[in-house]
Amino acid sequence: MTTNDKARRVWDLPVRICHWSFVLLLPALWWTAENSEMGWHKRLGLLLLALLVFRIAWGFVGSSTARFASFVKGPGAVLAYFRGTTSHAGPGHNPAGGWSVVALLLAMAVQVTTGLFAGDPYDGSTGPLNDLVRTMTADTLTEVHEFTFNVILALVALHLLAVIYYSAVKRDRIVPAMVTGSRLLPAGVTGMEPVPAWRAFACLAVGAALSLWVANGAPPL
Repeated sequence: MTTNDKARRVWDLPVRICHWSFVLLLPALWWTAENSEMGWHKRLGLLLLALLVFRIAWGFVGSSTARFASFVKGPGAVLAYFRGTTSHAGPGHNPAGGWSVVALLLAMAVQVTTGLFAGDPYDGSTGPLNDLVRTMTADTLTEVHEFTFNVILALVALHLLAVIYYSAVKRDRIVPAMVTGSRLLPAGVTGMEPVPAWRAFACLAVGAALSLWVANGAPPL
C-alpha cells in the first residue's frame, strides 16, 4: 500500500452476508450432526441451500466484483499470478482467490445436494428427498456427504492460510474489507460497480423458493 491508495467499495452487502453466513453455518452444521440434532441440521442445511442458490445467481447478475466473470480466470492467468509475472490491482479476488471461491461453492453444493437424499429411514435421520432414491443410492450419497465435509475442511484450511499470508506478509487487510465492504486500492483503480437492489431480492426469492420446495419433498409443480 502507498500513500496514494484510497479506500473504495469492493464488496457489496449480499456478498458479505453470504460470506459470514457460510462461516457460521459450516461449524453449526457439523455440531448438529455430531450431536444428533438432526432437526436443526436439516433446517440449517436448507438455509445453506438457499444461500448457495442466491450466491450462485448473484455471481451472474450481482455487482461487478461478485460476478464469476470478474474473478474466474484461465490457467494461464493463475500461473502468471503465482509466478509474479502479473500483479492483481483490481478491486476483487485475485486469479487464485477466484478459483478458491469456486471450489468452496462447488464443495458446499455437493455437500448440500447429497445431504438432501442422505440418511437411513430406519434410524429416523434422513434428508427431505431421501424417499426419492433407493436405499443403496442413499447409502452412497451419505458416504459422499460425509467425505465432502472433509474436502470442505481442507479448502477452508487453505483459505485461512491464504488469509494469514496476505494479512501478515503482504499487509493486505482483506478481512476488514469483508466486514466493511471497503479496502485501500491503488490510485486509478476503481471500486466495484453496483447493481439495482431488486436483483438481490429476486435472487433471494429464487433461493428461498427452491429451499421451501425441497423442504416439502419437492412435490410436482
